[in-house]
Amino acid sequence: MSYEWFIARRYLTARRKQAFISVITSISTLGITIGVMALIIAIALITGFQDDVQDKILGSTAHVMIRDWSGDGLEDYESLADRVARMDGVISATPVVYDSVMIIGPYQSQGGGLLRAMDFEQELPLSSWLRELERGELPERGARREGILLGRDLAFSVGAAVGDVVTVISPSNRLSPLGMSPKFTRMKVTGIYATGLYEWDSTTALVWLDAGQRIFGLGDRINLIQIRIDQIFDAPKIRDRIREFLPEDTHAMTWMEMNESLFSALKLEKRLMFFTITLIVIVAALNIIATLILMVMEKTRDIGVLKAMGASSRSIMRIFFMQGSMIGVFGTIIGTALGLFWCFLANTFELIKLPVDIYMIAFVPFRIKVLDLLAIVGVALLISFLSTLFPSHRAARVDPVNALKYE
Repeated sequence: MSYEWFIARRYLTARRKQAFISVITSISTLGITIGVMALIIAIALITGFQDDVQDKILGSTAHVMIRDWSGDGLEDYESLADRVARMDGVISATPVVYDSVMIIGPYQSQGGGLLRAMDFEQELPLSSWLRELERGELPERGARREGILLGRDLAFSVGAAVGDVVTVISPSNRLSPLGMSPKFTRMKVTGIYATGLYEWDSTTALVWLDAGQRIFGLGDRINLIQIRIDQIFDAPKIRDRIREFLPEDTHAMTWMEMNESLFSALKLEKRLMFFTITLIVIVAALNIIATLILMVMEKTRDIGVLKAMGASSRSIMRIFFMQGSMIGVFGTIIGTALGLFWCFLANTFELIKLPVDIYMIAFVPFRIKVLDLLAIVGVALLISFLSTLFPSHRAARVDPVNALKYE
């Protein structure tokens, strides 16, 4: 053990004549602790919220979508979907039909709903929520009465349970003596699903692809092709490769483009919160500066003695640098431990509940990524180390003659 380290550690030990400095040292350590803890909790909150929403969105929607500009539907979609499905990095390319409908249940109706038609056989291996229905089973293809799946919240709002019959009112081009009339289709509820995404579960009903084509009068056309890929952040590259052979009247979009405003807002909020709470660490670092300056004033005679015994200015500077660094390191370690412990408790007991109709999730998940944690620890230590430079430099400049003159 070097004598610089030994002296720095002794200076941090409370003495009777240094009680005031010891209190300021404790306050400095507490400030670093609170700052690091607050940073970890805040960043874990934003990251957990962002990841949870992202997972729920991508669990029920496509990573890349192909649709036509006109809105009339895609023709000869099988060959296009088959070509996309053979591309490297693509898991599947499945057809989808959808449109707005009104659903009338046994007790009340739900306007502004969405009827989504798909091939359940293709979709089943890709969607865990479809394999694990809350109640019931998938509709039987070709049944005498066509089946329908309802989202959990949608089923609750219309008062429908498994086995009930609901009426789907869809737009139609059928002309009647009174003008264009809607189309009524009675369907049996065979199951109820839950994706965990409130916006989806409260509005969307699912049917077989051919049933949706028949209800909306599309014939052999579809509304879009939904594509799932291995690496979700490679979506822009996959989209650009698909655009090379798309027909002129079609276009492709990624999940990032469809949810750009939401994720941009979350990223901006994460950055702002990081810089804002970092101010707590900076304030604590000012306390470290004050502590070391007071220590230098208190230990002027000791510095003079050390220099008279042959200690170099670099050694004196190292003593006070080590002292301030220990405050920063201890505060950072304790703050990191407390922050991670709080995240563990919050996730285990779901401490912070949220209204799902607004935030799409039932509680706030706390997730801290390794890079974020390293950034927080690194910033806290950097600020702590920088705060020691000025007091250490002042200590190194103490003149031993003046320090010992009146002793």
